[in-house]
Amino acid sequence: MKKYLLLALLLAPTSLIWAQNKNTQTAKGEVIYHVCQRSFYDSNGDLNGDLNGLRQKLDYLQDLGVTSIMLLPLYEADCYHNYFANDFEKIDPEFGTMQEYLELVKDIHKRGMKIYMDMESQYVTAKHVWWKDAVGNLKSEYSDYLLFDDAEHKIPATMVFDLRELKSFDGSTIKVTTVNLKSPKVLDYNIRLFSFFMDPNKDGKFDDGVDGFRLDHAMDHLDGKPTLTNLFTEFWKPLIAEIKKVNPKINIVAEQADWNDYGFDYFEKATVDRMFGFGLKQAILSFDKQQLVQNADILLTKTPKGKDQLLFIENHDLDRFASVEPNFKKQKVAAALMLLIGGIPSIYYGQEIGMQGKANSYSNTDGNDIGRREAFDWYQSGEGKGMAFWYKNTGDWWTNKNQKSNDGISLEEQMKEPNSLFNFYKKIISIKQSNIALAKGRYENVQNNADSVFSFYRKEENNTILVAVNLSASIQEFVYSDFKNSTIDILNPKQQLQKTNVMQPFQISIWKIE
Repeated sequence: MKKYLLLALLLAPTSLIWAQNKNTQTAKGEVIYHVCQRSFYDSNGDLNGDLNGLRQKLDYLQDLGVTSIMLLPLYEADCYHNYFANDFEKIDPEFGTMQEYLELVKDIHKRGMKIYMDMESQYVTAKHVWWKDAVGNLKSEYSDYLLFDDAEHKIPATMVFDLRELKSFDGSTIKVTTVNLKSPKVLDYNIRLFSFFMDPNKDGKFDDGVDGFRLDHAMDHLDGKPTLTNLFTEFWKPLIAEIKKVNPKINIVAEQADWNDYGFDYFEKATVDRMFGFGLKQAILSFDKQQLVQNADILLTKTPKGKDQLLFIENHDLDRFASVEPNFKKQKVAAALMLLIGGIPSIYYGQEIGMQGKANSYSNTDGNDIGRREAFDWYQSGEGKGMAFWYKNTGDWWTNKNQKSNDGISLEEQMKEPNSLFNFYKKIISIKQSNIALAKGRYENVQNNADSVFSFYRKEENNTILVAVNLSASIQEFVYSDFKNSTIDILNPKQQLQKTNVMQPFQISIWKIE
């Protein structure tokens, strides 16, 4: 009986769960779920994850505690990840139709959730109308939409890494080039494009439009191109200004090209709302107290008011954390820090169950990253309805796939295990959402005597939460100098906050300070 109930939860929308959790899951703080939709859930049996599949799993995401969904690009493209557009204005037919997309957006909004669309305006393929009409045609209406390496416009310019073409995992070759972001026509086009996806029917209600955009590979000086300089002020700032006239509440999230950068120029010059906090990600995964203190102080206290850092420990460009760090206790510590320290946490699909995957070097192909983007592992068997095995039988990435039967990583297995990573994520998110200080409060470092205990406050008005994390495999003594009254540890109810606290290896403690 339990088996059939579990399968029902996995395979179909569960309105009952939604009805039961409607009140408790009212978000006080944003939690983003970053999903490669092609790899999430296949609704029609073609092995491609799709929009209807994502829609069928909204109950699952909401039960996890997710409040927002961030997609990889949806537009028509030849690459499986859908970067480098064939047509910015079309939904990839392997994901579904424009109507199915609009229905998904409306369903997300009815649940009180948000949706973010990934946009990469900088590059197009040879199948794009700009390329087809402008290459070799100086009289084309798109003649200044692209960059060229010759005066006759016969040689489209290279893109990032000086590439002229990409080798796809399926053996095909994809020609690519760089868009001329300095062209006023290109700026006008992007204003119209972004505006459409914010309000497709132009009724000003935004129930059918996205709540934000992710700007991939955004740069002030794009790829070293001598003509594409000062883009923050000459392209991104005016673009953002115009689309915010359409919807002032739109959120613009930028991925800086230099992952060692803190992104403050993006806030000031490009006027984006959020930046990917690569520095804090690196600090969390170092398990080094001083790195955490330094990076948290920079990213969380110096970010301009009204702006935010997007915090994560993995994404589609990075090796899965569970592959980098197999220690289960460390996985929980990293998850807790990402969710509790501040900013806007972003969970990469499958992270919550400890999915594994690394980049490979089989050949010069985009297939090398498939390991980081494999099908969500729904079932104990590694197979089953909805598994998005779009890369099935196409190469080494299939032969060496990470999905194994009975390995404890699938959602089916982890839902049944109270101490699983999945249930830990649910618990921490629930604690975060039920405490206003953790949901929205400001970060403040708490100095302590322990070499490996990182501690901090989250404060919102009269609400204060103290979080302490033992980053080491040894027992640590944590002295809390502001101790007044004993307080129960929210995560470990049998333990009370004392002036001197003994913390076990990789222990996480959360106290509400009265």
